[in-house]
Amino acid sequence: MMVYKFGLAEINTKITILAEELTLRGRGNPIEHVRPRLKTPASLTAKARRLGCPLTYDGLRARIKDIAGIRIVCSFVSDVYTVADMLTRQPDVHLVQTKDYIASPKANGYRSLHLIVEIPVFMSDRVVAVPVEVQLRTVAMDFWASLEHKIYYKHDPEVPAELRAELVEAAEDAARLDQRMERLHQQIHGPRR
Repeated sequence: MMVYKFGLAEINTKITILAEELTLRGRGNPIEHVRPRLKTPASLTAKARRLGCPLTYDGLRARIKDIAGIRIVCSFVSDVYTVADMLTRQPDVHLVQTKDYIASPKANGYRSLHLIVEIPVFMSDRVVAVPVEVQLRTVAMDFWASLEHKIYYKHDPEVPAELRAELVEAAEDAARLDQRMERLHQQIHGPRR
């Protein structure tokens, strides 16, 4: 877990630098907040069992790419893509996979941009390419996802269809709010440079 902790620290530093640079340049910081997380051993073990993954270092490393994760919450949808581009253009950040749930939301309404990146961690005797899941979403997407998780968390496995439909509708409301707020921001301030 040590290299994942260090990989998370590396990516967190990169995001902090981007946010501070954009603030100092006067362009406005598109990052509202950042939340790093490292899977607990219990969570990692449960996921490995669900996937049928052997509980070995090599097995876990090959199959589970979100041991280290960081969520970046941005002001607007365009900021999500801007921050993702800034991060993945850095020469030591290798983009492994992109899942764009903003362009193609999940059936339950979930929206977010997920990236798997590898970041080098320089140990005393080697360099380890550590995978980190980067989730980028807007404040509205984060609000919906957080509350949707709480609603489902203690519910029976079979959620009533009317509740599922209402949650999808709430996700669509959040997406419309994102569009409206971005339009208002651009009308007042013009597009971000």
